[in-house]
Amino acid sequence: MIKSESKLRVRYGETDQMGYVYYGVYAQYYEVGRVDAMRQLGFSYKDVEAKGILMPVVEFIVNYKKPAFYDDEITIITYIKKKPEGLKIIFDYECYNSQKELLNTGKVTLVCLDKLTQKMVKLPNWFNKALSSFFK
Repeated sequence: MIKSESKLRVRYGETDQMGYVYYGVYAQYYEVGRVDAMRQLGFSYKDVEAKGILMPVVEFIVNYKKPAFYDDEITIITYIKKKPEGLKIIFDYECYNSQKELLNTGKVTLVCLDKLTQKMVKLPNWFNKALSSFFK
């Protein structure tokens, strides 16, 4: 299993009229966590794209528990709980405030596309090799 932890502080522009973090902002927060998890594998999204693979989101699920507010420090815990097989890679998320209260949980599924053909492809061997040390 891969687990990464990212922290960020809620900016004023990320809140709605009620003072809550706007629900759509969590897609960006989850991306912060996903990028950090990928770095644990030894590469960035930029590296993946340079090798000819695009990774679009095909599913985004979030379950809201409590709101976050302006200037809250948020901890995003990102997991890859099961070794990806085939075309998809699934990231699971938990967001907490500084009091360690669970704000939401989520799941994002990405697929691999060949950059040139725009067709779905299996996870490349070099990607699988990087994952292998985390899944024994």
